Amino acid sequence: MAGRKPLAHPSAVCATARVTAVADGRGGSAVSVIRGEGPLAPRLTGSADGDARVTLVGAMSGPLGGDRLALDVRVEDGAGLRMDSAAATLALPNRDDAASRYDVRLSVGEHGRLQWRPEPLISASRSVLRQTVHAELAPTARLFLREVSVLGRSCEEPGRLTTCLSVRISGRPLLQQRLDFGPGALGWDSAAVLGGHRAVGQLLVVDPELDAAPAEPGVPSPGAVVTPLAGPAVLVTVLGEDALAVSRVLNEALPWVS
Repeated sequence: MAGRKPLAHPSAVCATARVTAVADGRGGSAVSVIRGEGPLAPRLTGSADGDARVTLVGAMSGPLGGDRLALDVRVEDGAGLRMDSAAATLALPNRDDAASRYDVRLSVGEHGRLQWRPEPLISASRSVLRQTVHAELAPTARLFLREVSVLGRSCEEPGRLTTCLSVRISGRPLLQQRLDFGPGALGWDSAAVLGGHRAVGQLLVVDPELDAAPAEPGVPSPGAVVTPLAGPAVLVTVLGEDALAVSRVLNEALPWVS
């Protein structure tokens, strides 16, 4: 088809999943759109604190080298959604070591609430993955975003992992961040970046109430830092030996940002 870019590899998967949450008119939330393709299989799993809850279930291995995956999550005005996953995402290589992409697009309307809580992303040896997370927020929207990346499975070298996080409020940039790890990434294992650690986690909280009562900067524990942003938001970054260690420190940092 004219204008369509070819896939990176003949056996690659191109798949998009979509989830939309809306206010149900009774003080709660409902899911009006839930659709998946390929390895992305969203499932309605009840509610969490009055908000709708959707869990991503892996219908097949992915992303494999060359795959192009995308997830669109939309929270309409006044709605709430918790989005999580049933298992870790494992980036795997193909025989040609082709690169794969996983693009996540989040949108939250006025007085909407979104919790983005996927299980860890694991970069297996020889895999090449570029993941982007882009969030568009209304001025009164709330976002709780928690992500953990692990470089390599047990006793193996990591693959190449590039993650990009972009957040905008009313079209204005709040956070633009790019992390690049693994073979070929400049200085990724130096003391200035990971310093020998193999897992990194981030917790981003965007809440209009932080305008009046901003979070305090600090170091809640070794390998963790709390950074208030220039807006109603705070970012916690944690380094650790594995996903379990990073998750524990992120939990310990919650009092700093709530």
